[in-house]
Amino acid sequence: MTSQAVTWLVLDRPQGDLEGQLCRAIRERVQAGRLAAGERLPSTRALALSLRIARSTVVQAYERLRAEGYLETVRGSGTRISTARPRKLAGMARTRASAKPGEPTAASVHAPLASAPRALPFQPGVPDLKSFPAAAWARCVAGRIKSLRIHDLGYGPVAGLPELRAAILAHASVARGVVAQVDQVAVFPSAAAAIDTLARVTLAPHADTAWIEDPGWPRARDLLRRAGARLVPVPCDADGIDPSGQTSTAPRLIYVTPSHQCPTGVSMSLPRRLALLDVARRHGAFIIEDDYDSEFRYDTQPIAALQGIDSGQRVAYVGTFSKTLAPGLRVAYAILPPELAAACHADMALRQGDVPVHIQAGLADFLNDGHFRGHIRRMRGVYAERMDNLLRALTRHCGDFLDISDGAGGLKLAVRFRDHGVDDRRVAQALAQRGYGARTFSEFCLVAPVPGLVFGIAQGTPARSEALAVALAAIVRAAP
Repeated sequence: MTSQAVTWLVLDRPQGDLEGQLCRAIRERVQAGRLAAGERLPSTRALALSLRIARSTVVQAYERLRAEGYLETVRGSGTRISTARPRKLAGMARTRASAKPGEPTAASVHAPLASAPRALPFQPGVPDLKSFPAAAWARCVAGRIKSLRIHDLGYGPVAGLPELRAAILAHASVARGVVAQVDQVAVFPSAAAAIDTLARVTLAPHADTAWIEDPGWPRARDLLRRAGARLVPVPCDADGIDPSGQTSTAPRLIYVTPSHQCPTGVSMSLPRRLALLDVARRHGAFIIEDDYDSEFRYDTQPIAALQGIDSGQRVAYVGTFSKTLAPGLRVAYAILPPELAAACHADMALRQGDVPVHIQAGLADFLNDGHFRGHIRRMRGVYAERMDNLLRALTRHCGDFLDISDGAGGLKLAVRFRDHGVDDRRVAQALAQRGYGARTFSEFCLVAPVPGLVFGIAQGTPARSEALAVALAAIVRAAP
């Protein structure tokens, strides 16, 4: 249990109430039968370290669960799942058994918090974690833990450790052509948290309009909706988002992925970039540029960021280390337009979603010492080969029924079925049953869903890519 804790305990820091999240995750896992009576939990110290939260938070959560009857403490044996079944569990099995198909149960409502399943090969959004530079990272973090300065241990700037913000800006300036000052950089626990903050400070709920790419990232769509935006889907083609047809509804916020459009993979052309900046200038709108995996470009050098050519300072640039290093680090950042910086800082102070100071300090050293730059350089070659493996295999076995993206960059590859009658959800489910991950292309679409699949390429060895393509061909050809 101790070694597996981090694989299923996932805390949403921007949401707050970490103690409550921890209680729900353990409680619902017990209710679902995935934690057996007598099974040992990690010590409060070990769990706090693995989740990067205060030990007192874990202690209080354990105490609550012990009071409710879910946990028991055995002298010399630590904290375990109670062997006396709590009264609150009586009837849980009957409730789940009698639930109607498709009806949410107590265990399913909080599923993202209670269980984070292991990613299957080709699941998009996951880098090659086996290639994570663990030794260099450990040296940087351990060195900083031993030598944290007194002022680092206090309530620091809400926008993040100044040293890390300077290191991020130095990287983004050189690698992505970003133009900004250090006080425009803010550190977040995720790109979603950054987008959420930007949406909150720019949009008046139920009054302002946000343009969003179609197809586009569903999580961004949900965050903008939650902020109260009236969404206007703007179609994307081979040149990226096309704002020319949107003349009736003026935007207050525009969300785009210009360097590597999600999910199609196309890069926004320069004329489209200039047109989009002109729209923002004319309407007084802000643009969120989500630059989630553009460090990995295989046919050319990475394309410069939209923010770097924004003379009107209307672009908020969002980057993340989840795709380049590992999602578990929980570090992302935004380079804010000066006009939004103060409001974003105020929102961040209320949300309390800080990245732990030792992680920030270690990442600053990791960037400044050249480890990050070296890792990107190495992985660009690895991922280029794996993208090619998947492209070749899919073309060979599925080229007669798939339209396949060019795979010029990024960590995912989109394919679309030529027959629009294919149910991509059934295909994705069939692939999952065979041990392969994929997301449906249709879930990225707002107006006219197109069936297809989106694969991650990080695990794309020649043998795995061949096996995936063979499996996909067999599933599609066997469909009625």
